[in-house]
Amino acid sequence: MRVNVISDVHGNAEDLAAAGEGADALICLGDLVLFLDYHDHSRGIFPDLFGVRNAHRIVELRTARRFDQAREFGRRLWAELDVDRDTAIDQAVRRQYAALFAAFPTPTYATYGNVDIPSLWHEYAGPGTTVLDGQRVELGGLVFGFVGGGLRTPMRTPHEISDEEYAAKVEALGEVDVLCSHIPPDVPELTYDTVARRFERGSRALLDAIRRTRPRYALFGHVHQPLVRRMRVASTECVNVGHFAATGRPWALEW
Repeated sequence: MRVNVISDVHGNAEDLAAAGEGADALICLGDLVLFLDYHDHSRGIFPDLFGVRNAHRIVELRTARRFDQAREFGRRLWAELDVDRDTAIDQAVRRQYAALFAAFPTPTYATYGNVDIPSLWHEYAGPGTTVLDGQRVELGGLVFGFVGGGLRTPMRTPHEISDEEYAAKVEALGEVDVLCSHIPPDVPELTYDTVARRFERGSRALLDAIRRTRPRYALFGHVHQPLVRRMRVASTECVNVGHFAATGRPWALEW
């Protein structure tokens, strides 16, 4: 049995169409939407609406962790744009979701990332795509548990939830063989991004569950350039499956 695992697709529909090749199933750990590409500022919803020059500026502010200034800059841009903000974002996200969900192979098992909009997924997920969040599925004799979304940060991305809500979803899984999430467990080596030069938010609830229930694997993404991509916590192999938007390559789990 083999499953290919991806995360942080961020608009890469072209490579997504081939992500399931050679596998019995595809697992996607979220972040389908591309709001802004931090490496290519011409890509994403933000530059489509406001231009590359303004994309450069907001990346500059966020990278410097000047989040209040970044939000104020964004508010000014929206005030100058003669469209409703919610409508513009909804339309742009729908265009991306239509292309991305159409590219998913059958079967695909997916959960949300922190930049996704869960309320729209049911409109685009076809019969070959199973969406799981705080839920389990058995594949080839192994139990996979899924926890979607991210935790609250100054970035205020669309699908950030409270620590308590997130922990409740982890708890609902019980014991699993493979723990699948968008964000990593709260381990410094796994949460530090070497290019952004900052710690992303990891989950203490995930870390506690790993130590308590000892799944074979904990799979995640979210940190695009991690200090460490793979390490053991107790007997669990913790693996960042990679930044699919940049690499176009899945990580394979075989048993």
